[in-house]
Amino acid sequence: MPADPVRGRRWADHRSTLEALVWKYRTGSPWRDLPDELGSFQTAHKRLLRWAVDGTWERVLSVFLAAADEAADIGWTASVDSTVCRAHQHAARVRRRGARDRTEPDDHALGRSRGGLSTKVHFASDRHARPLALRVTAGQAGDTPAFEAVMPGIRVPRSRPGRPRTRPDTVLADRAYSSRAIRKHLHQRGIRAVIPQPSDQAGHRRRRGRSGGQSPAFGAEAYKQRNAVERCISRFKQWRGLAMRTYKLAIAYQAALHVAALLIWART
Repeated sequence: MPADPVRGRRWADHRSTLEALVWKYRTGSPWRDLPDELGSFQTAHKRLLRWAVDGTWERVLSVFLAAADEAADIGWTASVDSTVCRAHQHAARVRRRGARDRTEPDDHALGRSRGGLSTKVHFASDRHARPLALRVTAGQAGDTPAFEAVMPGIRVPRSRPGRPRTRPDTVLADRAYSSRAIRKHLHQRGIRAVIPQPSDQAGHRRRRGRSGGQSPAFGAEAYKQRNAVERCISRFKQWRGLAMRTYKLAIAYQAALHVAALLIWART
């Protein structure tokens, strides 16, 4: 965690701030309902935003990932999927000016889907249902365009000299990710793709005859492990403040997801 500033007043205890953030998003309560024993809600709120902007939450998560990789505890069979989170009316009234830097998307990762105003969270999990990377987009965004934004998020630093590991051995995904661009992307990176082909794609390939090419390889036995990402999403949905988005800024909502990811890795 960041050290105290050289000048000015010392920061409040990091542990109490983390406990305040966990309590807020675990219960889904408003900031002003934070219990007095957890400190000032302004302190927790400002620190969540400050460390979201400077990337502190992602750096702390990378420390957990590096420790797990050193202990050979990461299952490098990655599963990819997404989930839709409804937006509360507190999140709907966003300001057009956005966040304090350019990392905030113009639409604040809010969009209209069948369920109304919502946000979609894209996950990549390891074999043990723990998050390796996550990204937030608008609720109506498709899974295929977001795939190439989630995969670069897999970046596990090495405890010894060398570049971080960014490539899982295998990627499991459902039919929504069956596209030529995704299969090509994984093939170029030397990653095995286990993605079922939809019936319409298979029929189109057969109608083209020889020009349609061969059917993509698929491992039915390996595909049974895809439930890992479903269990990972279920862990996040147990946090009421994450199952329904109540925060206005996408960068803060993603930071709260990283806080939950820290606890998932710390407990397993």
